[in-house]
Amino acid sequence: MQRIVPNIWCRRNAVEVGDFYAGVFPNAASEVTARYPQEGLLDFQRDFAGEPLVVDVTIRGHVIRLINAGEEFLPNPALSFLVNVDPADHGGDEQAALAEIDRLWHGLGEGGVVRIEIGEQPYSRRYGWVEDRYGVNWQLMYTETDAGEGNHLVPDFLFTTAEPRAREAIEFYTGLIQGSRIGQVIGKPEEPAGVMFADFTLAGQMFAAMDGRAEHEFTFTPGFSLEIACDGQAEIDRLWEALSSVPEAEQCGWCMDRFGVSWQIVPANMGELMERPGAFETMLAMKKLVIADF
Repeated sequence: MQRIVPNIWCRRNAVEVGDFYAGVFPNAASEVTARYPQEGLLDFQRDFAGEPLVVDVTIRGHVIRLINAGEEFLPNPALSFLVNVDPADHGGDEQAALAEIDRLWHGLGEGGVVRIEIGEQPYSRRYGWVEDRYGVNWQLMYTETDAGEGNHLVPDFLFTTAEPRAREAIEFYTGLIQGSRIGQVIGKPEEPAGVMFADFTLAGQMFAAMDGRAEHEFTFTPGFSLEIACDGQAEIDRLWEALSSVPEAEQCGWCMDRFGVSWQIVPANMGELMERPGAFETMLAMKKLVIADF
């Protein structure tokens, strides 16, 4: 079960975005999984009555959740997806794996922005970084990890503060969330405290992190958040207490941690709860979600 689901904030176009990804990635699927109710909406939400609220995109067994909302936020390179393409998934055919990377590069890059041109790098035979037309960032990488399904689509944190914080964040997250561990951590030769690249697992899912340069013009935003499903109120309370560091960001189960990363801390049976009468209106009045109040 995927306990942590990346959420992308979409500007009234989640269905279009989902169809785009389903068309770019092989064997991917996009499905509307929740709609706005007809009643109980806030004034700024009334135009969304009955419209799609959540679109789930499934890529190689990974779910990415698209939130159909307003113009408030956009994703940016502070959180990106690292897409590992392994020849083992192509019967050991290296050329087939390289061809898949090139197809994904052209598909995701259409109407987007190249951040690192596709080509050979010291750490990969083929690597490139592109921001697609919707502002979502993708790093495409030829790899020979043979690590199975969990390694194909990896959320990657880029810390852009003046002081390196990737190590601190990795230790914090892995110490907080059960089923987590730290993998390889490659330091920066010119900055021993900094992280050039690190991988780690949270709740059994793979993530990556690195420290960037302080002159980056972006940092984490709710445009790319992480939704974590909790087994009961006690776990919601524990994670909320540890993660929520910005009181003004608390709303409807959303919070922001000490690093600026946005989280949605929700019960594992959130779908069931939202089917109850008046559930959407109830949720809008909450900061931390309280299961008993639905």
